[in-house]
Amino acid sequence: MSVPPSHRRPPALRSLVLLLGMAALAGCRTLGPPLPPEPPPAEGWSEEGIASWYGHPFHGRTTASGERYDMEAMTAAHQTLPFGTVLHVRNLENGLSTRVRINDRGPFVGGRILDLSRRAAREIDMIGPGTAPVRITVVESPAPVRCWHVQTGAFRDADNAHRREDQLRGLGWPVATVRGSDGVSRVFVGPYETRQEGDRAAERLDGLLMAC
Repeated sequence: MSVPPSHRRPPALRSLVLLLGMAALAGCRTLGPPLPPEPPPAEGWSEEGIASWYGHPFHGRTTASGERYDMEAMTAAHQTLPFGTVLHVRNLENGLSTRVRINDRGPFVGGRILDLSRRAAREIDMIGPGTAPVRITVVESPAPVRCWHVQTGAFRDADNAHRREDQLRGLGWPVATVRGSDGVSRVFVGPYETRQEGDRAAERLDGLLMAC
């Protein structure tokens, strides 16, 4: 049976309902530290702080870069360094060092600057203590950014993230959800080939523009 015209919801009203639902979910999202897109730092840039490491239960999960986390690969998580940055990591307590590639975001614990894979932590004898003071130095910057996406939400509850993803897809946005090693599900719109396109989407969605 057809629905009488008076009972049909106009397209504009449908969009308004979806937007209101997104606003409600936004009130539930977990906003971690900002993850701004940053230009690749020059080789030789360094930072000192506390490193930690992560293994199970994150092994096999999708990292913030979209890769699968392999705790036996030489990788690490940093809050802002571009994905693909290669670091020299020196344990300041024992002098041991290794190299890792950034492919994830974190750690989000005060005072910590790097989250190493289990293998990388083993290389600098950090498995037992769990943390260690380190100096990280950029030895290789990633290739120039070729795509951008917009983070529109970060949720501890994965169901909320998927509801937001469904709402955005219903409005016609290209969208995907990635669960990071920190346990937070981030909802991204994109990718976009130019920063200008990404900026426009970020402004419309009140989101955070990031390099892919």
